[in-house]
Amino acid sequence: MSVQASSVDPTRSRTSRRHVLKLGGAIALGSALPAGQIPWVHAGENNTIRLALIGCGGRGRGAVGDAFSVASGPIQLHALADLTEDRVAMSRKVLQNHLGDRATVPEDRCFVGLDAYRHAIDSLRPGDIAMLTAYAFCRPQQIEYAVSKGVHVFMEKTFAPDPAGCHRILAAGEAAKEANLKIAAGLQCRHSVARQALIDKIRAGELGEIQKVRATRVCGGGFLAVPPDNVDHVLWQIHNRMHFLWASAGILLEMLIHQIDECCWIMDGWPVSATGKGNRSDRPDNCSQNFEHYDIEYSFDGGGKALVESVQPFATFIHGSKRAAQFSGDVHRATVHTYQGHEVDNAQIDWAAEREPRGPWQAQWKNFLEAIYEDRPFNETDRAIKANLASIMGRAAAHMGRTVTWQEVIDSRFAFAPQVDELKIGGPAPVQPDAEGNYPFPVPGQWVEI
Repeated sequence: MSVQASSVDPTRSRTSRRHVLKLGGAIALGSALPAGQIPWVHAGENNTIRLALIGCGGRGRGAVGDAFSVASGPIQLHALADLTEDRVAMSRKVLQNHLGDRATVPEDRCFVGLDAYRHAIDSLRPGDIAMLTAYAFCRPQQIEYAVSKGVHVFMEKTFAPDPAGCHRILAAGEAAKEANLKIAAGLQCRHSVARQALIDKIRAGELGEIQKVRATRVCGGGFLAVPPDNVDHVLWQIHNRMHFLWASAGILLEMLIHQIDECCWIMDGWPVSATGKGNRSDRPDNCSQNFEHYDIEYSFDGGGKALVESVQPFATFIHGSKRAAQFSGDVHRATVHTYQGHEVDNAQIDWAAEREPRGPWQAQWKNFLEAIYEDRPFNETDRAIKANLASIMGRAAAHMGRTVTWQEVIDSRFAFAPQVDELKIGGPAPVQPDAEGNYPFPVPGQWVEI
């Protein structure tokens, strides 16, 4: 099987595209329909919503399945795009086998390369959906392009690796509002009805003043060997992206952004400051930029604290002045209940949320698609990106070895790779190894990422 490349030379990007959306400025939407005129139904007799899956990994395939499982109108997988041909080919086969004709994508709508997203989005019509489930480093330019073309967006976390990327996406989200486009963001636990029920109890004062939230999940930084000789460092860093802050935002955001978002939701606001610590692997041949362990403390208005740690168990607990509660369980399970008092003891549970009718992943897609069908406002950009910024804030506190404030993060335009939009396979990589093959890594007191 051949997969169509996105250009004559799939290792090179076409003419580089600078920011279509200028931060905080007026935004030209190109070929997007005028504000208020993006319908969910398309012109003519075919009202099918088309999906372009941009990022053909497991998360992307799972999101296609979630969308199909809850769609109340006609829906079709229309295009596939990724950096490499093998990922496109695998997803094409798996999705067709599991979902049948609705997920059958012809070869001429399978695109490969750094600019494959453009061709996939160009194959859509205004009112279709671009599913941005690829790498964090390219998410800002992809959402900008999707909005400029008048298509709705589902964007998976992690959304951006640095404050500069976050602010680009915030600007794109504002442009989407003006154009009546819907944007869903992959922090699905906000759509959990069990968690929403506990939030209602918290807001009603049943737990008292929330003094502390503790969220934990194991996420070791892992080991990355010295790069092989004569390797293409761009491809090698993307393929090992979890170890490179410019490419993936690193292990802390990848694994703990959900927990950090839950803490902010429970506290009903964004943290005013964060302190953190961590430690690197003691192996001298480890080239990863991640710490092996992270321990972050967030402070909120009113004195409340949230502790986020990369340890067991996979859970979020709430400690209020009247009683404690559990908000989340293993692998985002809706383990949601309150205790009679302050002791976290399952024998002391006095209320448990009802069983959810569907998982939060499916609930998110149901809410998103219904907003499109019914042409209701739906834009999760602001809260998702602020959760991303809160996560960056905690990562920076640990890496830099000092307290980092919310205002610093909001004001920052720091970028790990300022020229990332011009990235080319075979070209210079955003970070370079030293003579021993080691990449720069965070050293508290010396490192800067805000």
